Amino acid sequence: MTMKELQLKYGCNPNQKATRVYMKNGGDLPLEVMNGRPGYINLLDALNSYQLVKELKAATGLPAAASFKHVSPAGAAVAVEMSDTLKKIYYVDDLELSPLAGAYACARGADRMSSYGDFVALSDTCDAATATLLKREVSDGVIAPGYTEEALKILKEKRQGSYCVLKIDAAYVPAVPEHKEVFGVTFEQDRNNAVITKDLFAVRPTRNKEIPESAQRDLLVALITLKYTQSNSVCYVKDGMTIGVGAGQQSRVHCTRLAGNKADVWWLRQNPKVLALPFRDDIRRPDRDNTIDVYISDDWEDVLADGVWQQFFTKKPEPLTGREKKEWVAQLRGVALGSDAFFPFGDNIERAHRSGVEYIAQAGGSIRDDNVIETCDKYNMAMAMTGLRLFHH
Repeated sequence: MTMKELQLKYGCNPNQKATRVYMKNGGDLPLEVMNGRPGYINLLDALNSYQLVKELKAATGLPAAASFKHVSPAGAAVAVEMSDTLKKIYYVDDLELSPLAGAYACARGADRMSSYGDFVALSDTCDAATATLLKREVSDGVIAPGYTEEALKILKEKRQGSYCVLKIDAAYVPAVPEHKEVFGVTFEQDRNNAVITKDLFAVRPTRNKEIPESAQRDLLVALITLKYTQSNSVCYVKDGMTIGVGAGQQSRVHCTRLAGNKADVWWLRQNPKVLALPFRDDIRRPDRDNTIDVYISDDWEDVLADGVWQQFFTKKPEPLTGREKKEWVAQLRGVALGSDAFFPFGDNIERAHRSGVEYIAQAGGSIRDDNVIETCDKYNMAMAMTGLRLFHH
């Protein structure tokens, strides 16, 4: 059933009333509410995230999924084969996963703390396997081009029947000019219709020019993710999935550090000591995620303090020392890194190297490009200069 206008409960905040979405040309909205009631931020997440997964599918030919929070991706992924370790840390080792369900498991698993209460985007028709996974995670809603009958039934049972399910018209193409109002002033610009393909990786000014097909796929995932991430932004990707997204920072090196720290956490979650943590059976997945995050941080003593560890574990866990963490992170290799604009200093490359980055795609055009290239050469990294800036605001 098509709609010309959708009334919302409120805007970004409860005090912002009289909220609606509609088409300025008077036409029908390109989406249908299948269940629940979307909010203002839900729709911002839905419309941004669906563009991301649609482009990922077009660029890679693989089913894609994204996990969005506050109009930036916490994670995004294409369907790849997962290791048993990843299935365990993503809590899906007990499920039969379709390719689409696997893509969402990876998108959410990239940063499970940030994905808590996410809005989900799927590139393909939502199947029962994906709906089953969605049903047991804390999530606000999902957008997809379609749903199987079984999947829709499963999703309508989530959150006591209030889970937001949106169906997007996959054939919808928006007008080229887009508009935005700020403080009563209307902005107009052409939509960012730049198509991200492997052709962007042709210019490789580093000594090492070898970027294998798998790394080119990962760089595509990084750049397309950044296209829909609030700027400044940097994205680390491995094996078809984001493992660290740094969004909305004023300094690019802070983006690189933030995303790199998330990538380190992703890798540390696979450490044998973390995998062997003796959690009590009654500890929920979100509480396990939070506890693991503290355990592998510099505040691990708080988890192990008397009177605290008993709340989570059946026995006092052995600590993961700073030296052990450093040695484990040093084993991370083959990571691809994308930046939504040029790197102004080599310090970004230095930080990226610490998290296993070997392949980079960035716009180039800095007056210090030579320093950035030199730093890449120092670590034998292969870097492509795309000439394409991907700011998103």
